[in-house]
Amino acid sequence: MSPLKTSFPKGKMKIVILESISQSAVESFKKAGYTQIEQYPGALSGEELDEVLKDAKVVCVRSKTQLTEEVIQKAKKLVAIGCFCIGTNQVDLDAANKAGVCVFNAPFSNTRSVAELVIASAIMLIRRIPDKDKAAHAGEWDKDSTNAHEIRGKKLGVVGYGHIGSQVSILAEAMGLKVFYYDVENKLPLGNAEEVTDLKTLIEDCDLITLHVPGTNGTKNLFDKQVLSWFNKGQMLINMSRGNVVDIEALKTALEDGRIGGAAVDVFPEEPKNKAEKFSSPLQNISNVILTPHIGGSTEEAQWNIGLDVSAKLIKYIESGSSIGSHSIPELSLPKMEDTHRILHIHKNVSGVLSEINSKISKLDVNILGQYLSTNIDVGYVVLDIAKNDSLDTLKELRQIEHTIKVRILY
Repeated sequence: MSPLKTSFPKGKMKIVILESISQSAVESFKKAGYTQIEQYPGALSGEELDEVLKDAKVVCVRSKTQLTEEVIQKAKKLVAIGCFCIGTNQVDLDAANKAGVCVFNAPFSNTRSVAELVIASAIMLIRRIPDKDKAAHAGEWDKDSTNAHEIRGKKLGVVGYGHIGSQVSILAEAMGLKVFYYDVENKLPLGNAEEVTDLKTLIEDCDLITLHVPGTNGTKNLFDKQVLSWFNKGQMLINMSRGNVVDIEALKTALEDGRIGGAAVDVFPEEPKNKAEKFSSPLQNISNVILTPHIGGSTEEAQWNIGLDVSAKLIKYIESGSSIGSHSIPELSLPKMEDTHRILHIHKNVSGVLSEINSKISKLDVNILGQYLSTNIDVGYVVLDIAKNDSLDTLKELRQIEHTIKVRILY
């Protein structure tokens, strides 16, 4: 009987960190015992990215590095992907799922940062600060109260009452705003916020509209020419959700016509990949418009918290197999088991695989101390805790099962 092996040595596990992710993530990995960490300041692509990921077990990205199906298929040793941001749009989740690669993100860690920028932008727009700032820089003294208002007592319409939208709601009430919200799902209000079940009514009745919806096929151009035509009283529009939620050309027309009195936009349909690439938008040089370079969550506090959040999820998955928060392989919350070996088996979700796993284990006379299963449409995820005195022939046999995607022993 061959001796049992331990989990993959931490010192040999290559972790690639791209796009200047917060040092908090690096410190977390090092504290956990991982030393082979490669850091790169910007996004990578093409052959350069393929080369870096060739031997990587974990890759950490923000929003610019595109982990396509081709990239994931070439990264044969990849176990997990960390998206150190709110979304996962930069990852082909279907490809990651089918490759047995676990994908994590930080959906809530920058909530406060985005919410604060929304409130700040609302005040700037309703006071028409963008125009007065531009005039002052040009040497003009535009000291005039015309069309400048207090935010207190105004009506704020929140489209998408999730974690960020509800946080905006709380801050807005503290500023004296009356908050109304619209969501496709039933959401309980916080504070004195009131639900409005019709989007048109929300837009027509509110002074400011702020968008906090996910980037899906259903929200693409949600605010199109027709919806933007419901703005007729010079209301302000704030978009800090996703760049394709608003039809930019239609927004430009509405701003120039005066139907919309101002806009703050932090996300765009097409964004530069780095600082060297020039930014261009139809909304440039329009009166009372604030354009920011996707910085809603770009505060030092938010990035530090994101670094802690995602690295913790990655470490927990690498060391225990727990996949809570995964966007690819099925979620499993796993207890710690003493004096066992833990084996992870990721396979195509087809009939008979679990039965074959149990059959092979039975033939080897392996003592199972714990077995956990979770599935999605494409993939099944089985975790086995077996007695320490059992042979690693178990691992060999599990690898030979048809439809197996990945098998690894943790400890």
